[in-house]
Amino acid sequence: MKKAKDIMSTEVVMIQGSATVKEAINLMKETGLRALIVDRRNEEDAYGIVTETDIVYKVIAYGKDPSTVQVHEIMTKPVITVNPDLGVEYVARLFANTGIRRAPVIQGEVIGIVSVSDILRKAVF
Repeated sequence: MKKAKDIMSTEVVMIQGSATVKEAINLMKETGLRALIVDRRNEEDAYGIVTETDIVYKVIAYGKDPSTVQVHEIMTKPVITVNPDLGVEYVARLFANTGIRRAPVIQGEVIGIVSVSDILRKAVF
């Protein structure tokens, strides 16, 4: 069975929680990514995630100015993470049980991100 590390994307873009949502939008546009990992403030802190859905549902839908809202105000933290050796079936089950679509793959630090699309495109059934 394939593992998370076999199907994950290694293109991970980090952003600080203090960045504005406008900066996050620009970074997503530049990279073509749908989610950014929010970096830890220190070694004991948890990672976060901000997605295009967070931006649309929590900022745009309420007419807020993305240049005045900070990422930490709308991100999910702590984020659900995946071990690189977790089997794809278990990653899929984790996503199904929690309703998430993507999760960072952590081995001490972020080494990738795995998504529902990765499971469909890269896993063998």
